Amino acid sequence: MIPQSDQWMFNEGSHSRLYETLGCQPLTGWADPGRRFAVWAPSAQSVSLAGDFNEWTAPQSLEPQGSSGIWAVVVPNAKVGDRYKFRITTATGDVVERADPVAFAAELPPATASVVTDLSYQWSDDAWMASRPANQAHDQPISIYEMHVGSWRHTEAYRSLTWQELAEPLADHLEATGFTHVELLPVMEHPFYGSWGYQTTGFYAPTRRFGLPTDFMGFVDALHQRGFGVLLDWVPSHFPSDDFALGRFDGSPLYEHESPMEGWHPDWKSYVFNYGRHEVRSFLISSAHMWLDRYHIDGIRVDAVASMLYRDYSRNEGEWVPNIHGGRENLEAIQFLQDFNQSIGERFPDAITVAEESTAFPGVTRPVSDGGLGFHYKWDMGWMHDTLAYLERDPIHRRFHHNEITFRSVYANSENYVLGLSHDEVTHGKGSLVAKMPGDEWQQFANLRLLYANQWLSTGKKLLFMGQEFGQGPEWNHDHPLAWSQSELPSHQGILRFVSSLNALYQSEPALHEGDNEASGFAWVVLDDGENSVLAWLRQADQRRPVLCLFNLTPIPRSGYRVGVPSGGSWTVLLNSDDTAFGGSGIQVDSCEAVEVGAHGRSHSIELDLPPLSALVLVPQE
Repeated sequence: MIPQSDQWMFNEGSHSRLYETLGCQPLTGWADPGRRFAVWAPSAQSVSLAGDFNEWTAPQSLEPQGSSGIWAVVVPNAKVGDRYKFRITTATGDVVERADPVAFAAELPPATASVVTDLSYQWSDDAWMASRPANQAHDQPISIYEMHVGSWRHTEAYRSLTWQELAEPLADHLEATGFTHVELLPVMEHPFYGSWGYQTTGFYAPTRRFGLPTDFMGFVDALHQRGFGVLLDWVPSHFPSDDFALGRFDGSPLYEHESPMEGWHPDWKSYVFNYGRHEVRSFLISSAHMWLDRYHIDGIRVDAVASMLYRDYSRNEGEWVPNIHGGRENLEAIQFLQDFNQSIGERFPDAITVAEESTAFPGVTRPVSDGGLGFHYKWDMGWMHDTLAYLERDPIHRRFHHNEITFRSVYANSENYVLGLSHDEVTHGKGSLVAKMPGDEWQQFANLRLLYANQWLSTGKKLLFMGQEFGQGPEWNHDHPLAWSQSELPSHQGILRFVSSLNALYQSEPALHEGDNEASGFAWVVLDDGENSVLAWLRQADQRRPVLCLFNLTPIPRSGYRVGVPSGGSWTVLLNSDDTAFGGSGIQVDSCEAVEVGAHGRSHSIELDLPPLSALVLVPQE
């Protein structure tokens, strides 16, 4: 019933298409009755299937498939919409009822049964898929709008938007603000809404909260047709202990380790996957492949990579098990991540993978062939922490902490980075980004513009969490929609215009994106003027005009400030964060003529007035 080749690849850990083998597979067309059900439960005495098709009272027995640990049965009358679960008799004689680990759909939580579904869909995104290799290359502008689907907007009935209701207004917003991609907090099925999807139980099923699987396909399709990429957060680091899901699935620690020192996460109170088990690797890698294949997803951001890499993560001495060499690295997880990235690179070469990794683990974005983990990008958590710490300080104290705002240059080329201001920075009592900024209201918004200018003008791709593009005042709350009414207020409108202008500049000036991952793409001009809290750097790329980025990080205007530039002629101001359109004070900075007066190691220089708490962008006139 299950081909031996599939059994062998699954048991060997090399299967990447389990979504075509396990779970609920159609016998003919997706909408036609008749399904084959298959599940992995190697320690079970027996497995049966209960569902709407047998009125839950006469479960049908599954047959073991060789020695693979897989059980399977054909149910001719199973049809779309039928609910089902597996009833497993464990080795000790207990009977447990479990949802399908490879289910393509589930009931609306808090109900937990798996659902027979129809995955047939006619895609209309050929143009996007053909252009994706160029759109997602390392030298292209990638600006990501991170969002939690359920709390972006609500209807008048105060419910979340469905996939069908969300697609058009989201695409309009992305177009107006200039983002190139949207990244969704996990949409995989999860029982607890307050986990934001990070406690996943259905690794192959989009949550029923916002519609059917085909509705989600339509959402992705609609965004692709408008020219926007879609990234998904994915959580292979842990899974919850709900008794209907993966934990002790067949009565044994199947997906997790036996020992709590390896198989239980103390922070999240959830199970840790056993990456050393071949079948678990097949299960997880197939999950990732399914989202890229069936749902045309453009990339995957892997959550909590640091917790996977280290056996002692969040554990005290004596609470963890060393690896075979006595070290703290999780060798099996490292191998899994390398296999994950390598398999995606082979099958989906134009998709991107991103690691949320908060340590200095070497080679996260180095190719697997060179001994790295093989990710395309890594979140730059250091930039986020240092820059926020600096800008949260009263400007009068910033001169004593100048290294916080400059330290990134020490490691900026160690990996390919995404500079992210994510959901993690605006929840759990941390306040919104604008609320973190010091000073009166005008200074808070001016400082927020400095934060965004630093992010967009530094090397690395960009990510901003929803609501922060208009400087939302309240902290994000997943139970409430964004404070969209604030976006109509002048100060917030200024932030929205500024983010839109930054995205437009990022895309229009090649030097701001082509060198994002190159050491040559960034050069300091003013690094050490901590006394005045002034910074300046050049963004540059081969055969492109350089871009001068200049910051005054205090509310004191700096008159007649001289800055070294690489060439003579006129330098034009492309962006001034102090412009009244952005909510600034309106101090105008005119184009400057470079003179042959050396400064900052360069043969020419310009002299200009720096507005308070401002960022300026200048280019040589062509």
